This record gives sequence, structure tokens and C-alpha cells, in this order.
Amino acid sequence: MLWEKLIAQLRGYPEAERGLCVAFSGGVDSAVVLRAACESGLPAEAVYFSTALHPARERAGAEALAAGLGAGFSVLEVDELAEAGIENNPPDRCYRCKRLLFQKLGAFAAERGLRVLCDGTNADDLLEYRPGLRALRELSVHSPLAELGLCKQEVRALARARGVEVSGKPSSPCLATRLEYNTPLAAADLERIGRAEDFLKDLGFLAVRVRLHRGLARIEVPDGELERLAGLREKIKKEMKELGFRYITLDLEGLRSGSMDTGLRRTGE
Repeated sequence: MLWEKLIAQLRGYPEAERGLCVAFSGGVDSAVVLRAACESGLPAEAVYFSTALHPARERAGAEALAAGLGAGFSVLEVDELAEAGIENNPPDRCYRCKRLLFQKLGAFAAERGLRVLCDGTNADDLLEYRPGLRALRELSVHSPLAELGLCKQEVRALARARGVEVSGKPSSPCLATRLEYNTPLAAADLERIGRAEDFLKDLGFLAVRVRLHRGLARIEVPDGELERLAGLREKIKKEMKELGFRYITLDLEGLRSGSMDTGLRRTGE
């Protein structure tokens, strides 16, 4: 059974009995890893990265979820824009960010005597442009879901079976993915994007991206929700204009992961 295999994977890491430190976003992947860590009988600590690149309101949900799973919860405040060298959103941004974050996670774990670093990378992530995976390898971070070959669909099924409440939660990659590469990452723009997506989520579009092309906002929602979003265009236009976007467009190709990666080489992991 997959669940038993996951727990065995965690228990099998060298010095796992000293404790697991799980990079925890509050999404389904890291929640499944954390739930398995808690059920393994090993000491487990969930660590949330609070940064300008992640929606602010995710933190409270992550803390509540970790508490419900029975894990300790800590927050690391990280200023990636200042520390990771990503001010101009380079194509290897993900590598630079991951390396910074997991170096800080490693230092945190060492201070508390936790010996194993884990994250929620799944097997599907290995098929996409993810420069950050190289940083995980360099820093000896374990990705038990990917190591077992578990794809996103299987992870969601495990979450449902174990009663993890975020089993259906849409993925929410960092806000820097909403801007074109080699354009400045300004804190004000990231905040605007986050607020715009929060507004659309409050309208019921739970899977949504607001991509920024200078003053133009390109909204992506799943194909089946394009018509409903278009029907709310006046309300959406008003809010987006108030947030400071000059132009507002609906992407007819719908929501797709990595749409800003078009044209980049698919290697470099």
C-alpha cells in the first residue's frame, strides 16, 4: 500500500529517528508528507517560509493545518528579493530561491537537532522546468513523494484517503512565476498580483493565475470557467483597475502551469 511505503521511506532515511524537518507550504503535497511524518512516530516539525513571493493569507491556513496534523510549526521570514539575487527575475530564479530557502532550513534544523530535510516535490514536478530541483539535490533534501514515483493525482488520492483537508486545494506556485523572466521583481507588483488573485478566488475561481506583462494583467482560469469569468468582466475590470493594472485580458488558452516558461529550454535541472 502506498501509504505504508511512504512511511517506510521516511523511516528509512539515515538518522531519521533524530527528527524530520518538512518544508511546509500548506498545499496538498507537503501536507501528505507531513501527515506521513506524524504517523511515522518520528519527531516532525513543519517549517513555513514567509516571503514576498507567497500570498500572505496562506500562512494562517498552513499553521492551522499543521496543528490539525499534530506537527510542530515554525515560520522562517526570508527576504528572497534581497538575499537570493533574483531582483531581475532570471530564468534560474527558482534555483537561487530554493538554494537560499533550504540553506536557511538546514540551519534551522541543525539548531534543533533535526537530521532530515524533506519537501513535497512529486513525480510530475520532475517533468517540468524546475531549476530548483538542482538546489534540493545539492543540499541533500529528500523528496519522498518523487522518490516513490508518486504523481499529483496519486498524492491527492492519498490525501483524501487519510482525511487531509486540503486534498483538493489547487497548486499555488510562488508569485514570481506571474512575471516574465528578466523583468524586475518589485514588491509592489507582487502584492498587487496577490491581491488580484485573492479577489478572483473570493469570486470562486480557486485555480487562477494573474500574469503581469508590464501594465497588462493576463488572467488564466481553467477552460471550463472561461465563460463564467467573462460574464463577470465588469466587476473584475473595476477591481483590477483599482489595483493599478492598465489593461486586463482573459487568456483563451486557459490555466496552464509554467506558461511563462514558453521558449525556455527544458533542461538545467
